[in-house]
Order: sequence, then structure tokens, then C-alpha cells
Amino acid sequence: MVNPWLAMAPGTDPAERSRAVRRAHEAFVADGSVAATVRPVVAESWRRSAHARVPLESTVPIDLTGTELEEYRRAHPLARAMPVVRELLGGIAEDAVHLFSVCDDQGRLLWVEGHTGLRRRAERMNFVAGARWDERHAGTNAPGTALTVGHAVQIFATEHYNRRVQPWSCAAAPVRDPHTGRVLGAVDLTGGDHLAAPHSLALVRATARAAEAELSAARPYGAVPRVALTALGQDQALLVVDGRRTRLGPRHSEIMVLLAAHPEGLTGERLAVELYGERADLRSPVTLRAELSRLRRLVGPLLVSRPYRLCGPVLTDVRAVADQLAAGDVHAAVRTYRGPLLPLSEAPGVRRIGRTLEDALRRAVLDCRDGGLLRRWADTPWGEHDLEVYETLLAVLSRDAPGRQAVLRRTERLRAAYGLGASPPRPPARCPSRPPAPPTRPCPAPAPPALVPHREGRRPLPAPGTRA
Repeated sequence: MVNPWLAMAPGTDPAERSRAVRRAHEAFVADGSVAATVRPVVAESWRRSAHARVPLESTVPIDLTGTELEEYRRAHPLARAMPVVRELLGGIAEDAVHLFSVCDDQGRLLWVEGHTGLRRRAERMNFVAGARWDERHAGTNAPGTALTVGHAVQIFATEHYNRRVQPWSCAAAPVRDPHTGRVLGAVDLTGGDHLAAPHSLALVRATARAAEAELSAARPYGAVPRVALTALGQDQALLVVDGRRTRLGPRHSEIMVLLAAHPEGLTGERLAVELYGERADLRSPVTLRAELSRLRRLVGPLLVSRPYRLCGPVLTDVRAVADQLAAGDVHAAVRTYRGPLLPLSEAPGVRRIGRTLEDALRRAVLDCRDGGLLRRWADTPWGEHDLEVYETLLAVLSRDAPGRQAVLRRTERLRAAYGLGASPPRPPARCPSRPPAPPTRPCPAPAPPALVPHREGRRPLPAPGTRA
């Protein structure tokens, strides 16, 4: 098929296609093999789902409900785009027999609307506002996979990893901040086999672009920086200059992160040390100058020399997290933090900046002692082996809190993996000799993380079987 994001080529029999993919899914579950009939985007998603140990038959968790959900989506940037989304996808929902939804960048459904009968059916698998439909929780599905790969995609019937979702088909497209390029969430169409046709993919892509245009028009002139750099949770940074997006290579990503963190500029010698560390003296200055020359061809007058620096303010997601922490808004900082800074980078300066930011954010989450924040942190790849986070979460949960037993089991497994034995006994819920515990909210405002050489402090234990 010419377009790898489409579920089926025109003229394909949906029933026959569904049977073929179901057989391939059963084979993958049995021995990990992937048949040639499975699209590469689906095969890679199946592998991610298996690695995340997504259950084959389960109901996705619900993260947000009630007032918390209302407040969260009222403050979300995509709320401004909902009128245009409803106009494009909702006007024909009853006649076309489909649902449309909008999720945030973590895969949480914020709005689910459309055909009344389908909504009742979808509720049985928790396809509802507040539920978590990223790949780590729901397996292969259109909104979760679109967020992961950063591209519009269709998922047809048995291509879903979770068998409970296989009666459905869907198409979704990511929505980006028009000024920074950061993914804000995704728009999705969900329904029957008819959504595997090319028009549904085109429709969600057009809706996503219309939502971005709406967000662009809603911003007052001059309120958004001209230059933005997104580098958290991705190996290649995204640079946006006046709305033009450029995906940088690994070395150029490192240079831009370092220069953005040092607006006063860096000499060639200092930049070489930040990039190469102890190997700096082995690298010819010509090599660094060549890299900078190639970068200048990409970014133009944004990069100047003597010393090397970026000409003008640059909005980075690293600074956004730091500013949110400085303001005491730990919830916003956790939402903005999409993962370690350039995870594959070995540049000492980049690793130091990333470690300093992660340490400050992690400590703020621990100090908040907020069950929701702790759960969210523990549910990430960078927090799932953090014993201190799990022990703190266990301490703040009441004995009858939903999911507490799962947290307790996970804590015991981590303690056993680290050779620490059983967890110490938990103190009584009420102790007459102690004053009541202070409320968990609002979170205390932590000191802003300085992007300077990292001072070693207490770090989470490494994942079992990995090096410290």
C-alpha cells in the first residue's frame, strides 16, 4: 500500500482483512513473530505494547473524574479549539455513526462526544473522558499511537492490541502548538469498519490543522516567542522559528540545548568541553566549527559567534518546566515534562542539565505528597523503578484507596529486587499522640532548578539488572 498510515487499500474486504490480522495478532502473542500482512506502524506498536506489558484483555484506567477533570480540561489549551472540532466532526456524528474525541499529550481523553448509542457501548471499555488511552495503558489504538509516532494514523479492528477494543476502528491525528511545535494532544474518530476508509484519515488531519489555526489566531500578537526548542523525551530536538519546524540531528540538538541554557554565550573551548567532556582535547576545533557551520545553515542569523550564542530569546521546554517549578505549580511541571532531556545524549553538559531538572522535579513531586502526582510519576518509564516514589505513594494512600494493593505489590517487588527485604510496617492511620497531618495541597513552591553543574544528592535506585 502506498500510504502506510492508511489501514486498508481501496477495495479490500474488511472481513477478510480482519481475519488475517487476527491470525497475525494471535501469532505475535504466542511467539513474538510478526506476519508480513501487518503494517510496520502496527507491528512496532504491538512490540511497544508487549514491552509495556499491556494486558490483552483489560479496561483502561481512569485518571481524572468530576471536578478535577472539569478544571483540567477548562485550563487545557485545546479547550479553545473545541468549537471548531465540534463543527467539523460533531455535525455529522449521529448520521455517520461515529464518536469523536480529543485527548491531551498523555493520552487522557478530555472530551468524548457523538452518536448516542455508540457512546453507551464505548463506555463499557472506558472510552470516556478522563480515561488513559496512551499505548502504555491501552496498547495499540489510534489516539495513543498517533501521539507516540507524531503522525496521523488509522487503526483497524484487529490491529488493536487489546482484544476488547478489536470490534472498533479509529483514526487520529496529533495537534501541535502552532508556535512551539509541542504536541498538545490528538483528535480522534472512533466507530465501525467504515472508518478504515481514506476519508476518515483525511478528516482528522484537516481537523487537527484547523484546531492549530484556531490556536494560532487566539494568541495575542507578540505574546509568543518567535523561537522555541523542544527536547524533553526525544532524541532529536524540534526547533520552531516563526512557525517553521525543523527536526535537528543529535549533535545539533545538543548544541542548541547548551546554547539555550547559556544565553550569555559559550566560547569554542567551553562549548567543546560541554559537548565532548574529557575527549574535548582529542577533537579538532575544526570539527566543532564544521558542526556549527552546518547548524548555522539551518537556523540562519539565530546563531552568532564570539562567543557562540543564540541571538534573541528561545522558549525551551526545559525552561518551561523550571519556571513552573519556581512558581510552585508542580502539576503543570509534571504535565510539561515529557521525559529525560535528549535521552541518548552523552554530552556532559546536556546530561548535567537534564539530571538537574529531573532531580528538582522528582523532589518536588515527593515533597508534595500528592497521591495523584505520585501515581503519575510512578507510571512513567523514568519513575516505574523509583522505590522512594512508590514508598511515598504507599504512605499517602488510605488503606481503602483504589489501587493501593497494586502499589503495595509493586513496592514489595522493587524492595525484593534491590535486596532490601519487606517494607517497614506502616504507622496507624490515626495516632492520638500526633497532630493531624497537614493537607497535601497546595504544593510548596520548590526552589527553581539552576542549570549548573549537578551536585550529587539522593537519586532513585537503578532499575533491576541495570548499572547504577
